[in-house]
Amino acid sequence: MKNIYSKLLIVICAIFLVSCDNDETMSHTNVSAVNALYSPVENKFFDLGAQSSAIFEWEAAKAEDNGAILYDVVFDRESGDFSKPLYIIPSDGKGFQNKLNLSFTELNKIAEMAGIESQGIGKLKWTVYSSKGLNIQKSTVSRVIEVQRPSGFPAPDQLFITGTASENGETVGNAQAFKKTGATTFEIYTKLQAGSYKFITRKNGTPEVFYIGEGDLKQDGATTYTGDSKVYKIKIDFSDGSTTMTEIAKIELWFPPLGVYLFEYTYSGGGIWKADNKKIVFKQESWGRDERYKFKFTVVNGATTSEEWYGSINVDNGNRPTETTPASFWYMVPVTSDFWNNSFKFTSAVDNKNVNAVIDFSATAPAYTHSFTVL
Repeated sequence: MKNIYSKLLIVICAIFLVSCDNDETMSHTNVSAVNALYSPVENKFFDLGAQSSAIFEWEAAKAEDNGAILYDVVFDRESGDFSKPLYIIPSDGKGFQNKLNLSFTELNKIAEMAGIESQGIGKLKWTVYSSKGLNIQKSTVSRVIEVQRPSGFPAPDQLFITGTASENGETVGNAQAFKKTGATTFEIYTKLQAGSYKFITRKNGTPEVFYIGEGDLKQDGATTYTGDSKVYKIKIDFSDGSTTMTEIAKIELWFPPLGVYLFEYTYSGGGIWKADNKKIVFKQESWGRDERYKFKFTVVNGATTSEEWYGSINVDNGNRPTETTPASFWYMVPVTSDFWNNSFKFTSAVDNKNVNAVIDFSATAPAYTHSFTVL
């Protein structure tokens, strides 16, 4: 009987000690709710088209153990009660500061989550959670801010074109990729035919969908194309929703030693042009054989036809390229229409030979480039 009482006493003490430990742990995690929000003031207006940020500040909460407190800033629709918030983000200092510097880019994403349309004006509600990792306390106060979204959209990491009007058809897996040319800009060289097309941000899952409407980038729709089959350069800037469509009517190889265009390239798909079995003959000069060349693009914007020239990044290439010349020598960049400047030079092996010529403006090319293969 004595042993039974002894064991029972041990169990009771253990339960008491665990209970005390739990009480002590809970007390160490107790924090107060944030009682006051300082900024932004109620109904503060932000034009999110600017390159700026919004500062959120609030009164510090109090911890029962006087230790550090973690803060989260919580956003919801104006009519929301934060039971299902749109967005939660730690404050500055990895959550330890009672302040948050939030970029307009990030705030624009939250506004989009709230259903505020591009160029639209709407309101967001915000408050603050305080905690020590447990016992999260929602502030008893909240505020509303008013935002105007820019005409653009948050830029995706990648972009594709698909649809019956696109050169790869409407099978999403075959969608042709854009080249990302900047933080918010994309461009593609592609052929359009009668039908409809749209832009998607990925080939699997549920992508975001964009289209061109009245010259601007818009969301969730498709563009109808009714013209003749033509090759276009399509440029998109997500920062302001602007789009540019330029028809590539013709690409020719300019040979200044003779002052003529040696041949014209034919579009073969995927942003690539080819000219097969073309003979290249350098011009004999008193000092040697001249091998300089560059490219003229004939382009159409609306009713205006003009020229765009592509050549070497170097104004004057002193020597012909060889087998050890880096691939960057053949990279094509926009240049002036100057008769000679920024011309490339053929390799010696090309002289008096037939070649297959390729211009590669595809998304997979590291840079816009070209090549000649001797037959």
